[in-house]
Formats: sequence, C-alpha cells, structure tokens
Amino acid sequence: MANKIALVTGASRGIGKNIALKLAEKKINLIITYHNKKEEALKVVSEIKNIGGNAVALRLSAGEINTFDTFFEQAAKALKENFNTDHFDYLINNAGMGLQVPFAETSEKQFDELMNVQFKGVYFLVQKALNYLNEGGCIVNISSRLTQASMPGFSAYASMKGAVETLTRCLAKELSSKKIRVNAIAPGPIATCPAEDLANDKAVNNVNEKAAPVFDAAGRPKDVGGLAAFLCTDDAGWITAQRIEVSGFMVL
Repeated sequence: MANKIALVTGASRGIGKNIALKLAEKKINLIITYHNKKEEALKVVSEIKNIGGNAVALRLSAGEINTFDTFFEQAAKALKENFNTDHFDYLINNAGMGLQVPFAETSEKQFDELMNVQFKGVYFLVQKALNYLNEGGCIVNISSRLTQASMPGFSAYASMKGAVETLTRCLAKELSSKKIRVNAIAPGPIATCPAEDLANDKAVNNVNEKAAPVFDAAGRPKDVGGLAAFLCTDDAGWITAQRIEVSGFMVL
C-alpha cells in the first residue's frame, strides 16, 4: 500500500473523517475535502500526520459542478507539492447532505439542491477524476439503507441514493478495462452530528432500536470507515459492482 493516495470528499467530520483516518492507518496518503468547515478539516489533517500519515485539505463544493475543473487544478498542484505525483489511487464519494420532507411538500429547489450534491455532483466528479485516477485503483460511493427500506420523508434522498447505486454498477463495468473497482456502501442510521458520541443519545437510538433488532443502537462512523478502507486494499481486489450494507440488520 506504500505511496498510495486517496481523495475523500466531505471528510472534515463524521463518516468522511473516519474513512480518512482508517485509510491513514493503512499508510495511505490523503487529500480530504471540506465545504465550509476548514478548521475541522485542518484538525483531521493534523490527526492524520500525528499517526504518521500525510494529508492535505482542499475546499470542494460538491453540488457546484462548474467548480470541478478548478478543484482538480488545485488537487493536481497539491499532488505534486505534497506527494510528488500527478495521480491518485482511490476516490471515496462521501460528501452529501440530508433532506427529510414529505413527498407532497418537497419543493423543486430542495430537489435540485439535493440532486446536485447527492447524484449529479458524484457523477461529474468521477468523470473529472478519471484524468487523475490510476489504473488498478478503486472508487467507493456512499449510498444509504433507505434505497431498500422506505421511510416517510425520504423520497428524494432515497431516489438519488438509488441512482448512485445504479451508477456504481455502470461504472464498475465501464472502468473494468482500467482495472478500477467501483463499489457502494449503504449505511443505516449513523450517529455523526453534532458530535460522534451521539451513538449514546436516546433519541438517536430509539430510531434504530425499532429498525435494527440485533444491536439496538445507532451505528458509528467507524462502522463505515473500516469497510471503506478495506475496499481500497488488495484484499478487496475481487470485489466490484457491489452494494454493501452497513446497518446492523436494519429491518431484518
């Protein structure tokens, strides 16, 4: 795994942060992105360096597709200055936003904003990334348990995550000639905000107690981070086009 590099979007906190730290533990260098939380992202960079890794943080607005060319120009510069290369190996599409609004009340503005971040942004970020992604690398997309377990208020969110899962399979086929593996992780309820110790919060756990009878608790970022890091290793070299659920048997 020496000298491998991963780009993790939305890694200033929560699941993205844990993915970055788990990758760093595997001696993978990192470019992490943030939207508004620059200071939190820089703290993640410091944590990575404290465990012997190397990382840099760049701003990315995942829903503004017209900024992607500029972002990758900055990423190319960061790759050269920090890692003495012009390519990276792994792309983890984690950046996202939530929306829980009844179907009848969902506005076109809400729909479009969500679409730009959750699906259109992923689609075109991967497209732009192909110029920088090494052969034999991998892409990990973050989906959701909600693509298969319908809940009121999530019609738009779940639909877009479903699109991400379809895209995952399409990309796995199209990129196989470059030996690039593409998989999706579908988390169930994960306690991430405002603090990662929300997994101890009764309100959060009440949701999961009814849905995940095995563990009776909300998941934590590490439950997703470890899997994402594994998918970037040679041990996962025969895994592609898969949707892997991390939900504690939600709706068993």
